[in-house]
Amino acid sequence: MKTQAEKALAFRALHKRDRAFVIPNPWDIGTARLLAGLGYEALASTSAGYAFSVGVPDYCVDRDRMLAHLSELAQATDLPVSADLENGYGETLEAVGQTYRLAAAAGLVGASIEDTTSQLEDPIYDLAQAVERVTAAVEAVRDLPFPFTLTARAENHLHGRTDLNDTIRRLQAYQEAGADVLYAPGLRTRAEITTVVSAVDRPVNVLMGSPGVRFSVAELSTMGVKRISVGSSFSRAALGAFLRASQEILEHGTFTFGDDAASYHDITEMLRGHTPLS
Repeated sequence: MKTQAEKALAFRALHKRDRAFVIPNPWDIGTARLLAGLGYEALASTSAGYAFSVGVPDYCVDRDRMLAHLSELAQATDLPVSADLENGYGETLEAVGQTYRLAAAAGLVGASIEDTTSQLEDPIYDLAQAVERVTAAVEAVRDLPFPFTLTARAENHLHGRTDLNDTIRRLQAYQEAGADVLYAPGLRTRAEITTVVSAVDRPVNVLMGSPGVRFSVAELSTMGVKRISVGSSFSRAALGAFLRASQEILEHGTFTFGDDAASYHDITEMLRGHTPLS
């Protein structure tokens, strides 16, 4: 197995290419190993995908349980793993910093921090407070013996706040606070994406997999995007197939869903050779 430092350097190097790379989002050990077997070069967790897998909505998994899951992902393959750590799992700056130190100790080589409060009535931190929280995360990982890649997320567009100028102000402030990668999930148009990319001086991550947003890897590369993630969409695609199959049986009494199911043999072969879990 590669060392954490080797994984960290490989992950950082992916962001320096002249084209975008895709970082898919597994939600358990099995999906992590399948994605690694398919040839992806790095993985990112999905807080929503994991939450759904344990039967709760997103943002309902506490820090200890999430870190245990992330440690399993980090050990599941030889690929670099970056974590979705929501808003840092802490109200205080000390708690935020501790989250990122714990993430590094769990074997992760990168993680994100959101500027969402998780409060429906007031979902986004004011800019000054958001910058303090990004700074706390940056300072927590700065002295690690490997380059931990911190991604700062501006969540405006996921909460109906479509003021692109404010999103850009936030990303620029997070860049100045020391974030290594910038991310504004919810961008939907070429103009939005290219405007964000041209306004910052860090690699930009773009979310794909949302309905109606269908840029290719090649197209996003030409826009200057460096990293593409799919968030919870792989998880939701799998759950969509599960729900359609279940409804077919209940509503029609038929079992045609099996025609599209992955082969037992194929999955077994892809997973063969991995160490059984104790």
